[in-house]
Amino acid sequence: MPLSEHEQRMLDQIEQALYAEDPKFAQAVRSTNPQVHYKRRIVKAALGFVVGVGALMAGLVINKGSVTIAISVTGFLLMVVCCVWALSSWKRMTGIGTETQQRQQPRRQVRPKATFMERMEERWRRRTEGE
Repeated sequence: MPLSEHEQRMLDQIEQALYAEDPKFAQAVRSTNPQVHYKRRIVKAALGFVVGVGALMAGLVINKGSVTIAISVTGFLLMVVCCVWALSSWKRMTGIGTETQQRQQPRRQVRPKATFMERMEERWRRRTEGE
């Protein structure tokens, strides 16, 4: 919904006051792109995944009993968590799975599932009418 003229003027005044009060902060806020934040999270998740692979491999190489299992399990869990973190950041960065996109897509009418007998009757009807 667009802003009214009065609301737009008030917003401009607030913005000018912010620039006058703290221009460095205002410039930082204005130039920040939210996608940069998500890209940074994806890079951190990729590094965490690599660390998890390293921990998993270290656990396989070390033969010290229960310590080996703990290191391997920790590495695997780190890999899984980093994958989930990266995928959620990717979805937010690209906007996949948001409700606004789902609302924009045309909705198909869902037909109730026909029973076995109804499907057979429909096939028989098509066969007899088609010949």
